[in-house]
Amino acid sequence: MTYSSPRAWLTGCAVAASSFLLASCTSGSGDDTNSNSSSSPAPSVSQTATGSSEKKLTEQAQAALAAVHSGTMVEAGAERVTDGIHTEPNLSEGKTYRLNLVCFGSGNAQLAFTPGSAGAKTTVPCDQSVVQQRITAHKPIRIDVDGTKGSTGMIAWQIDAI
Repeated sequence: MTYSSPRAWLTGCAVAASSFLLASCTSGSGDDTNSNSSSSPAPSVSQTATGSSEKKLTEQAQAALAAVHSGTMVEAGAERVTDGIHTEPNLSEGKTYRLNLVCFGSGNAQLAFTPGSAGAKTTVPCDQSVVQQRITAHKPIRIDVDGTKGSTGMIAWQIDAI
């Protein structure tokens, strides 16, 4: 059996601990080549430009709706044409409402109601013109606005009680 002095044992432990800490501190977190592997990449110039463009189009569309606003606003929003609008507004039975839609971009979108008797199926051109639709609620309704193939831009909508 070999015995070593306490000092030799402590020195050996200190060297082992230093080696362990050095390896722990330099693996992964301090290495720039691996630090971004789980995080999302920085936005590219085109992604930033698209976000800025969408924001500007949304602001323009909302301003166009504000110009034709009448009555008490019930529900409103803005979406990408490619995402469409899909809503089931809480409307009072027997009351009359006005749905205002405007699309800033290119192409068209299709407005449809469920049930179909709630309002007329209509094409919404993405030419900055406001499309208005009168709605009389007799039962819960669903409003869907879907962009046609190749359409891009932003569509804003607002339902006013009249």
